[in-house]
Amino acid sequence: MSLQNTTLDILKTGNNVFITGSAGTGKTYLLHQYMFYLKARKVMPTVVAPTGIAASHLQGQTIHSFFSLGIRSEIDEDYIDSLVEKKYLQTRFSKLKVLIVDEISMVSPEMFSAMDRILRAFKKNNTPFGGVQTILSGDFFQLPPISKMPTEKRFAWQSPSWKELGLKTCYLQEKFRQDDNVLISILDEIRSGSVSSHSIDLLNARYHKELDNGFTPTKLYTHNMDVDRINSEELAKIANPSFAFTYKSEGSAKNIEKIFKSSLVLEEINLKKDAVVMFIKNNSELGYVNGTTGVVVSFDEENGLPLVKTSDGSLIRVALEDWSMENDSGNVVAKVSQIPLKLAWAITIHKSQGMTLDSAEIDLSKTFEVGQGYVALSRIKNIEGLRLMGLNDKALTVDPLILHIDDRIKGASAKASEEIAALAPEHLQELFDSYILSIDGLLDTTKIEAEEKALRSEKKIVKNSATPTHIQTQELLESCSSIDELATKRAMSKGTIIKHLSVLKEQNPEIDLEKFLPDAKTCELVKSAVEEVKKRDNKDDFSEDGNIRLKPIFELLDSSIPYDDIKMVLL
Repeated sequence: MSLQNTTLDILKTGNNVFITGSAGTGKTYLLHQYMFYLKARKVMPTVVAPTGIAASHLQGQTIHSFFSLGIRSEIDEDYIDSLVEKKYLQTRFSKLKVLIVDEISMVSPEMFSAMDRILRAFKKNNTPFGGVQTILSGDFFQLPPISKMPTEKRFAWQSPSWKELGLKTCYLQEKFRQDDNVLISILDEIRSGSVSSHSIDLLNARYHKELDNGFTPTKLYTHNMDVDRINSEELAKIANPSFAFTYKSEGSAKNIEKIFKSSLVLEEINLKKDAVVMFIKNNSELGYVNGTTGVVVSFDEENGLPLVKTSDGSLIRVALEDWSMENDSGNVVAKVSQIPLKLAWAITIHKSQGMTLDSAEIDLSKTFEVGQGYVALSRIKNIEGLRLMGLNDKALTVDPLILHIDDRIKGASAKASEEIAALAPEHLQELFDSYILSIDGLLDTTKIEAEEKALRSEKKIVKNSATPTHIQTQELLESCSSIDELATKRAMSKGTIIKHLSVLKEQNPEIDLEKFLPDAKTCELVKSAVEEVKKRDNKDDFSEDGNIRLKPIFELLDSSIPYDDIKMVLL
């Protein structure tokens, strides 16, 4: 079977590659290695995945978002023609050199073919995927694509585009996630399609087992209905006041309904301080992705919106996000605005794919899809971290079609390994260099070493970025002379920077932010308006906690001074 280094060599030659293997064999780690190799040579790989949470593991984005599919999984030539005319998509695809598709098991053949056709059109190249090196990673023993209608072809490898790619297969076998031979043996038996009575006994011994790891295990359930019930029950246990957030919308009822059906946004969500939550949208500016988890620590006094402390220690002031629907001309025909959160004491097994958990409470009594039990059990590192709530007959089954082709995939992997091993090291290096040159990458070793050093220090900063995002802004206060400069250095909007300054002022009233104020005339005008609002004493001008709202100040100033400047003066 293919080892990590062999696979890395195959990737470096520029071949299209399918990386597979059981859960925990280091597929994501290997992709990180190849991405580091490319970035050090000034090539930026593009990472996509079928779900937001899967995409977040490699800081990527969803296939629907990157390929501008909207809520479609199939497309026609007219739609492709309308995409090709869009300037921003022309720019996006012109920069695409290497495409990595993670969690390929959840990609339908229709979506796979759509990606192929879109790339051929944008690259004006009729070779598969427009001639872009395409790397597919995933395990077909895990969850298949969700399909509302039963269909003969449900896997990406059943698309004609798959065969045309001429993929080199790399089947990884060494396990890095599980540190427990008992669990590894059970998982291997599930993959073989034959689970022994001994393994069943071992699983039954974990039935309703109390875990002694000192914290509440993540609850994994097969159905949204159970997840919603558990989350509601956990919320009810918290004695703190409840805050309800209801969506706002624009557009026809039919289109708004489509937005709700095709996304995770909720019509209403109730939150309390100490509620466990998960973000359901990507927003790199504010420091979260679809799947980021955290706890509500307070609610903003000015607008009542939640402040969330994420699991990496960052504090995020949550703002409303928009979910929109475009027509074929790219015009927005419907929009839903809501806070991008959902309760997250429990999550569905489908959304857990790709996660690694220290412990989990897993209910497989209502398993309805092959692979669900395998995915759930392979999230944990050790059988001691399992609290099993139930099993049914389907829980430990995998797709018979995948069982049938598994030996063929292993055979293809052995062949690819033999072919690369037969090449002399000098010839291999020539292939590596030739490919990097073909995608406009660096070959100068001194420059590559400098890039690697920069990437490692950047990685260190990100890794230690249990440093909250507003503290990272604080570290730049001395070296920057304006909000604009701060925003540029942090690659964030002015509004986000002002939110950071607001948190810093709240935490330390003595902090000196004077140099970030607007000009003296603007300050005087805002202060006068504040006095005027206080004088007229209209209760609608104040929030429940007594703070002046921004809108009356803005209106008193004839809308001539931006909200950001008003916020800074009020600070």
